[in-house]
Amino acid sequence: NRLRSATRETSFVHAISSAGVMYTLTRNCSMGDFDNCGCDDSRNGRVGGRGWVWGGCSDNVEFGERISKLFVDPLETGQDARALMNLHNNEAGRIAVKATMKRTCKCHGVSGSCSIQTCWLQLAEFREIGNYLKIRYDQAQKLEMDKRRMRAGNSADSRGATAETFSMVLATELAFLEDSPDYCVRNASLGLHGTEGRECLQSGKNLSQWERRSCRRLCTECGLKVEEKRTEIVTSCNCKFHWCCLVKCQQCKQVVTKHYCSRRDGTSPNNTRRRNRGHKR
Repeated sequence: NRLRSATRETSFVHAISSAGVMYTLTRNCSMGDFDNCGCDDSRNGRVGGRGWVWGGCSDNVEFGERISKLFVDPLETGQDARALMNLHNNEAGRIAVKATMKRTCKCHGVSGSCSIQTCWLQLAEFREIGNYLKIRYDQAQKLEMDKRRMRAGNSADSRGATAETFSMVLATELAFLEDSPDYCVRNASLGLHGTEGRECLQSGKNLSQWERRSCRRLCTECGLKVEEKRTEIVTSCNCKFHWCCLVKCQQCKQVVTKHYCSRRDGTSPNNTRRRNRGHKR
């Protein structure tokens, strides 16, 4: 009898899942995995800009969008605000795939002079689509529903109030209905484990910028400190193949340094200036 969970995180999950389905279908289409689709050559031959024309084999996002919509959206069978929210965010995910596509070109001309270029559209790396949606997640809009009209249940007035609210949000933006819980704090009823005791990455080779911030995000921003622990691990090493057919390994011990979120003396993990901004976790 109450609105199901409809947080900022839910909006992101729906958007990136929808984008993933569309991305996979489009990529597989371009690779020739389906008999009923191929390259998008609808622009070929047109002048695209100064010194270049459309040509080549563009990724067929129209096919990916159409089929993914038939696959994903029918899962929302309800008529409530939560269902409309999910459908809106599904569409935002599909828009993200198209918005991040990149133009790729090939030069033509005498002796590689590149007097004219042929260009086509390709899918971006999915990581870029994820980054695009992460920005939309940070900027997601919370929608306030008209409670008086919503009390009418599944009536035309109630459905009209819901549709009217969502019409005020751009299709490219993510939307949510409920504030996020505090992900720093353990909450068994919501299935949240909190961040106390979580391992984070403080240092190491080939860490991305996002990974290098993990201790600050998981520990410091939740009012916890970063605790360093040295642990001895045992791994298989110096493995040799013996004919036939056996592999024998030695057991090697190694001391490694790991980092964990731990409580500061006399404080609880939710004593943080970001206590009510759970979406930042």
